[in-house]
Amino acid sequence: QVQLVESGGGLVQTGGSLRLSCAASGRTFSRYTMGWFRQAPGKEREFVAAIIWTSSLKQYADSVKGRFTISRDNTKNTLYLQMNSLKPEDTAVYYCAARQTVVLSTTAPDYDYWGQGTQVTVSS
Repeated sequence: QVQLVESGGGLVQTGGSLRLSCAASGRTFSRYTMGWFRQAPGKEREFVAAIIWTSSLKQYADSVKGRFTISRDNTKNTLYLQMNSLKPEDTAVYYCAARQTVVLSTTAPDYDYWGQGTQVTVSS
């Protein structure tokens, strides 16, 4: 069992930056593939970024590539999402998720554990 708690969301102006964190419980965090997803009002949850346990492989949605960076610190059981050059269309609730395999996935149903989400609002 893994419990995930996101933090770091907030209100920021267009072009600003935020860093999201996801604290994970459980001794096997280092073996999980981790991902960030987001959901805007009236829209389906969408993939943002994912990272395997060694951090040697990462994947990003085209909409965030070059602006967002996913990283993890297995010694701290923490996942991060550095978000730069934020746009109003990045406004959403951001969720971290954990998958009990070493294979990356961009599909939400492939993830086994989810956090409660943190709100990110980008004003124009």
